[in-house]
Amino acid sequence: MKALGNRPNYVAIWGWLLGLTILSVALSLLFGRSTPVVVAFFLVASVKALLVALNYMHLKFEPRLIYAIAIVPVLFALVLTVALFPDFVFQR
Repeated sequence: MKALGNRPNYVAIWGWLLGLTILSVALSLLFGRSTPVVVAFFLVASVKALLVALNYMHLKFEPRLIYAIAIVPVLFALVLTVALFPDFVFQR
């Protein structure tokens, strides 16, 4: 997805983001809200967030501290998800 020089091809990235959005909408219209579709939504959203962060936010030029600051909330969310998982699954 790199254009000439060191800059990303923003039109190609936009095309990928548009295609992934259309994929999400098509999945919801065709299959509803089943568990595999919800997992697919999260995977598509993660890919889209990664595309935006790496290409539009210019994070590759930031110091490593930015990555450390970004990882802490993700780890916190994972810990909360694992800690609260039994409450969601085994409620009466």
